[in-house]
Amino acid sequence: MDDLDLKIQQGKRAYFASDFHLGIRVGSTGTEQLRERAIVKWLNAIRSDAGAVFLLGDLFDFWFEYRHVVPRGFVRFQAAVASLCDDGIPVYFFSGNHDLWMSDYLEAELGVVIMHHPVSLTINGTAFHIGHGDGLGPGDSRYKLLKKAFTNPLAQWLFRLLHPDLGIALARRWSAGSRLSKLDRFEEYHGEGEHLLRYCRDMELQRHHKYYIFGHRHLALDVPLTGESRYINLGDWLNSRVYAVFDGDEFILEKSPL
Repeated sequence: MDDLDLKIQQGKRAYFASDFHLGIRVGSTGTEQLRERAIVKWLNAIRSDAGAVFLLGDLFDFWFEYRHVVPRGFVRFQAAVASLCDDGIPVYFFSGNHDLWMSDYLEAELGVVIMHHPVSLTINGTAFHIGHGDGLGPGDSRYKLLKKAFTNPLAQWLFRLLHPDLGIALARRWSAGSRLSKLDRFEEYHGEGEHLLRYCRDMELQRHHKYYIFGHRHLALDVPLTGESRYINLGDWLNSRVYAVFDGDEFILEKSPL
């Protein structure tokens, strides 16, 4: 895919958030429905000055599209996103490791643009590199091998043979167990040992971007690279409710009060 070149009107902003994990009940923000309502309130609150919205993966704790069936729930979130798109605000969904099986349903029904890989883009002339963040950088070979298996068309076809009641139930149980077992580890910052930080440093040697924006780590980070370049991680909405905003000049991490 060619690089995107977005022009946002004066007075408008680009918003970024990640890791809603709709479908799992965990964290200090309360139940799944309370978290969904908080996300919807935030989406409605930014509507007036949003020039573009980037949602960087693991929006759902599990997502799979059968030919005629998708996972139940999250209708308030989907309606809020569709309303933004209907108002002409571009919304970009990046697939994460928990919702990597996004296909064309959400594009067709909501009007979003689905991204399955990190992308480079400019927003009013400022260079960004954006993605979910899973499987990037050195190491983590076990997950990279697992991701290849999960994204294999034959594996998806075989999973689709399971009745949705069984397939979705099994996948949600596995997904929830994976997240709960790794939650504490994901909140620990490893400095120069961070895979994503090393990925950003390697990318910057090849091509300059001012901002490298990712999710996945469940930890809000703002780390200087070289020159003016920065690695930003958006944290999550399981506990922190962090998001970011770019007004054309400044890029700021903020915490939703909603």
